[in-house]
Amino acid sequence: MMTKPIEPPSDAPRDMSAAACIGRALKLKCPECGVSPIFVPMRRVRSLYDWFRPLDGCPRCGYAYERETGYFLLAVWGVNYGVVAGLGLAVALILDHFLHWPLLPLALIVGIPMPFLSFLFARHAKSLYLAMDHYFDPHVKDDHVKG
Repeated sequence: MMTKPIEPPSDAPRDMSAAACIGRALKLKCPECGVSPIFVPMRRVRSLYDWFRPLDGCPRCGYAYERETGYFLLAVWGVNYGVVAGLGLAVALILDHFLHWPLLPLALIVGIPMPFLSFLFARHAKSLYLAMDHYFDPHVKDDHVKG
């Protein structure tokens, strides 16, 4: 029998350290509360739309995952492409250094898996971007501000 996770009291201080934000992002959880998922669970994915599109927001804390249209453009181009291309370049340089293969086999061995890796990393890239944005610019209402 599964038990419901214990929720901290609403007046408990939030852990907003960089490590907590990155940990939540790697688990594909809400950057604010760390409980609710950002994407449709993998067992319920039925289309590419379900795979790539985050949910509207967190049902627990109300944090909106997408601020505006095109919000995740930098996540796709910067984070996803940067990590995948950087990893591909690093692997190619390491293989070239140790194995001294010709350019064509090296390019094929490194280049063919990269689109698949990019597809698999797309959710995490968006989640990491969301966590990074939330860490540097949290756009939640502060209960302590009177106004």
